[in-house]
Amino acid sequence: MKQQGLNPYLPSWEYVPDGEPYVFNGRVYVYGSHDRFNGDVFCINDYVCWSAPVEDLGDWRYEGVIYKKTDDPLNPDGSMCLYAPDVTVGPDGRYYLYYVLDKVSIVSVAVCDTPAGKYEFYGYVRYADGTRLGEREGDEPQFDPGVLTEGEKTYLYTGFCAVGDQSRHGAMATVLGPDMLTIVEEPVFVAPSEPYSKGSGFEGHEFFEAPSIRKKGDTYYLIYSSIAMHELCYATSKFPTKGFVYRGIVVSNNDLYIDSYKPAGKPMYYGGNNHGSIVQINGNWFVFYHRHTNGTAFSRQGCLEPITFREDGRIPQVEMTSCGPNGGPLAGRGEYPAYLACNLFCKDEALYTGGFGSGAWLDSRFPKITQDGKDGDEEIGYIANMTDSATAGYKYFDCRGIRKVKIKVRGYCQGVFEVKTSWDGPALGSIPVQFSNIWTEYAADVVIPDGIQALYFTYRGSGGASLSSFTLLGDE
Repeated sequence: MKQQGLNPYLPSWEYVPDGEPYVFNGRVYVYGSHDRFNGDVFCINDYVCWSAPVEDLGDWRYEGVIYKKTDDPLNPDGSMCLYAPDVTVGPDGRYYLYYVLDKVSIVSVAVCDTPAGKYEFYGYVRYADGTRLGEREGDEPQFDPGVLTEGEKTYLYTGFCAVGDQSRHGAMATVLGPDMLTIVEEPVFVAPSEPYSKGSGFEGHEFFEAPSIRKKGDTYYLIYSSIAMHELCYATSKFPTKGFVYRGIVVSNNDLYIDSYKPAGKPMYYGGNNHGSIVQINGNWFVFYHRHTNGTAFSRQGCLEPITFREDGRIPQVEMTSCGPNGGPLAGRGEYPAYLACNLFCKDEALYTGGFGSGAWLDSRFPKITQDGKDGDEEIGYIANMTDSATAGYKYFDCRGIRKVKIKVRGYCQGVFEVKTSWDGPALGSIPVQFSNIWTEYAADVVIPDGIQALYFTYRGSGGASLSSFTLLGDE
């Protein structure tokens, strides 16, 4: 039986952000950074790969470690992290992995004969005279490589541009020759940084990091993270190295600007930096992005949503959901883990998770998705810090005949969980909970209207609860 597709699409104990998806030979492969559970730095673990059959985005397979930090000759002691990578197929049919180590400004390349085998170090992107890109006088630092190969040419997009930094001009495009290393067309700027955006059309959504390039028909789509960080924006052009025009936002990891179910300016999750791309899978298009967990900026998980294209090539911004990989609503029956929450908030509103450079600042007032154990332990995630007003939202379910809701809770709490179908709607019922050191089930009669519904669980009471799961039950 085909499994339902869920967000996050990988297991709750896996932290693979910056997802660059590709379809090879009937499977979709995701390449990304590798965060640590409850970490305090970005991208600390080795590269791993996951894949799924194109017809079933609920059936992800772990492909193992594909490249270690110590595989780069510049990093024999593993003191540098592997930042966001990208993969392309070269003219020779081999797979090339492009990446940047966290303390250098050059682009490294590894190669493999298969999409998810063991990659081996191949070399550094360089000019014809052998000087490495990023080290010639006048070069700007390289960061977050995105690649696209067409024929004998590979287009390499890089850059990181903080607000106010006049030393960095924007996203760069560099053209490489058939050896996948040697520059045949020197870097040009294709999307502006904030200090150089006046009159460009990018104002307010200038390039920050995470360039990724895709082509649909005769149009190149440059996906990138803007200076707002939480949004993945896109620009389009008929040419790979010039003429890019800002077009809009694909997804925000706090659902800002979405006004279909709440005010446009209300954040519905604790956002942070974002990175991902778009890809066509089995005839449908999706955007891959990431969310933040553990009350920190450094434990990110991959999510995906279906997207559509208008006739003019625009992509309408999509909501964060719990059912993105499913291609439609989840079955409105049975038990679901709490970590699937696509909305998570409380009375103390916050746009960002925070934690950049100073650890996590989301204290016990704020709900957070977390897990027990240590990094690498296959422990199912749950939501902690469900204090008064804390709300976890799930979208969407095809509900039919739901008459009872059961939840699994632990913690120092005394109160109720209200069950609603909108974030600010009336409670359809309340489930009383009380202090327990272990996961304890509580249930109440709650009638969920038939149809496609969102579900929200709001805690009202004293203390703080942890929410492990909820179960939708019918009359039987």
